[in-house]
Amino acid sequence: MGFKRKKGDGDGEEMESEGRGKSSFNGTEKRSVILPSMIKNKDKRSKVYAKQKHEKKVEKQKKIRARDAAEKRALELGEEPPQKMIPKTIENTREADETVCRPDDEELFADIDADEFNPVLRREITPKILITTCRFNSTRGPAFISELLSVIPNSHYQKRGTYDLKKIVEYATKKDFTSLIVVHTNRREPDALLIIGLPTGPTAHFKLSNLVLRKDIKNHGNPTSHQPELVLNNFTTRLGNRVGRFFQSLFPPDPNFRGRRVVTFHNQRDFIFFRHHRYIFETKESKQSDKGKGGVQETIKPRLQECGPRFTLKLVTLQHGTFDTKGGEFEWVHKPEMDTSRRRFFL
Repeated sequence: MGFKRKKGDGDGEEMESEGRGKSSFNGTEKRSVILPSMIKNKDKRSKVYAKQKHEKKVEKQKKIRARDAAEKRALELGEEPPQKMIPKTIENTREADETVCRPDDEELFADIDADEFNPVLRREITPKILITTCRFNSTRGPAFISELLSVIPNSHYQKRGTYDLKKIVEYATKKDFTSLIVVHTNRREPDALLIIGLPTGPTAHFKLSNLVLRKDIKNHGNPTSHQPELVLNNFTTRLGNRVGRFFQSLFPPDPNFRGRRVVTFHNQRDFIFFRHHRYIFETKESKQSDKGKGGVQETIKPRLQECGPRFTLKLVTLQHGTFDTKGGEFEWVHKPEMDTSRRRFFL
């Protein structure tokens, strides 16, 4: 009797992977794709993986060469080059939102003129910030607060003690503070920020994560006492515009450009990334050869130096008026059932 020869581990997979590009009798190409993870033999698995990786690299280089040739041909003929392919990302494929701000939205401009931040942003009132903590402070809390004091101009720190938050709001209002920031800590780590606009609100509660202090940043710089420039990115909806104006009301509207300080609030997928930098413009000389004649070309390049701290915020609630847990009216509350899609954003 004859016995069928058993295939060794990975023999059948290697034969199928080698025959992937070959044509069958009717001229059609085989559709079966063998994944390296399906091959049990380690040596043959690594060979198949290296071969597939090389094929992808060659195909990518062919596409790049074809695109460059098409652009060069279009320039020689005086035509417009073909449009560059824009990769699909979560940001540019986000779900349509009716609350996205538009430049011709008169209702939006009317709300901006009547909101609580208008006196500060119109320079009628100078921003004055009071910073305090929760009742149980942590080890990293004071270090974080001291760095916030160096970031936000005209900010002051007061110990919380055993006072209720409503009494602190009353005290700050009598002392003509425009905002109150409460740093909440949990397990010896700052984990939330409560920002209250004074005297009429609103109140924003943010979850704080990924905190990196200045001493933990490599090659960090030390901030000066100059008033910083403020950069707000990607606050596109009405809620985002309101949150952006809230951050804007914490800083003076007239920055000192000689200090070269920049504070950035960058919104990406409803996560607000905070960064604090100093910048400098450097002039570099580069040699340029023009038909055998050597020349020197000067180029100006900016450089950034991070000053810290670095952290991430996520909006949890936005409440009308000052802090009130019992009778407060909420403008917006984040709930778990709202996270139904990765392409749905609110800011």
